[in-house]
Amino acid sequence: MNFQKKQCVAMLLAGGQGSRLMVLTENTAKPAVPFGGKYRIIDFPLSNCVNSGIDTVGILTQYQPLELNEYIGNGQPWHLNRSHGGVQVLPPYARSKKSEWYKGTANAIYQNIPFIERYDPDYVLILSGDHIYKMDYAAMLRYHEQQGSDCTIAVRTVPIEEASRFGIMNTNEDGSIYEFEEKPKKPKSTNASMGIYIFNWKVLREFLIADEEDPKSSNDFGKNIIPALLESGHKLYAYEFQGYWKDVGTISSLWEANMELLGTEPEFDLSDASGNRIYARNYAMPSSFIAKESKNENCLVAEGCEIYGNICHSVISNGCIIESGAIVEDSVIMPNVRIEAGAIVRHAIVGEDCVISRGAVVGGSFGPGEEKSISVIGKGKVIPANEAVKPGEIR
Repeated sequence: MNFQKKQCVAMLLAGGQGSRLMVLTENTAKPAVPFGGKYRIIDFPLSNCVNSGIDTVGILTQYQPLELNEYIGNGQPWHLNRSHGGVQVLPPYARSKKSEWYKGTANAIYQNIPFIERYDPDYVLILSGDHIYKMDYAAMLRYHEQQGSDCTIAVRTVPIEEASRFGIMNTNEDGSIYEFEEKPKKPKSTNASMGIYIFNWKVLREFLIADEEDPKSSNDFGKNIIPALLESGHKLYAYEFQGYWKDVGTISSLWEANMELLGTEPEFDLSDASGNRIYARNYAMPSSFIAKESKNENCLVAEGCEIYGNICHSVISNGCIIESGAIVEDSVIMPNVRIEAGAIVRHAIVGEDCVISRGAVVGGSFGPGEEKSISVIGKGKVIPANEAVKPGEIR
């Protein structure tokens, strides 16, 4: 089969176990976790690719891939159902002697060298599947070309007190990177890596092969590939990104990112007024019904819902039913949840297909300056009538 040459191919790393999201990823891959009422986390990097003119995307899956694979399908919701390129799911595959899981981010790309070489690309864009943001990858690619870079790494400025949590890129005045520090105790700069890379493919291919042959390597971009490129004298540049970006790999960050969608001037605007629309699979549900007796303040309510109770500062996903007398405050309610009459949900994330029965109480309030204790109910769970789930409790 003849494959059309592509200037740039995107490889989306979507195989992480997502253990920090606990019960939310017991049966669901992290990129398939619902977000913002009608989306999944993976919708954001996929939409960014389409909006940036990148039409060939390999999605590298591993843990709990079934729901993610079904969601992606043939890529039609993101206009990636193409005869030349499009989207393709790339799980680890059995070799002649053994089946081998992806050992690290670099090894995942190494195992898929044949897929990339089908398209003979000049550049490869490496993305993570657990970040919420809108970004023009085409602008980053133009910067990469203008600088004559072998590898360009997207960075964002973080407060110096938080810099030790990230991989830090130390740069010269022209943006060239002279040092990479992995979670340094005493960071020299605040340029935090976003885990978004553009490589010249020929250079990356050479280093992936060498890395695979090193038995001491962790097969990781941050720990191995980037330091090896620097040590060998290749040109690496930092591309500064100034928009909204959030790693939603923890319960608190997932809750916070959903809360940041709310208000008349949200920190992250999901509207497509800028032309950067976020695409998602449309389940063609009916319009939501908001009953006259319900009270709703500062909420997002997706389609297919029936709202009879009171909702405040919350995100309600598609297909949910909030019965009369129920109260939902400061919470994220994932798809197809029923919250029965008299139940109270505060500062919580309720997973898909759950039932919060009559009179049950999930979570509670916390005052200014207190640590946020987010209660979490895992997918498909039923909280019995009149039962209490304590603040911060995981079910």
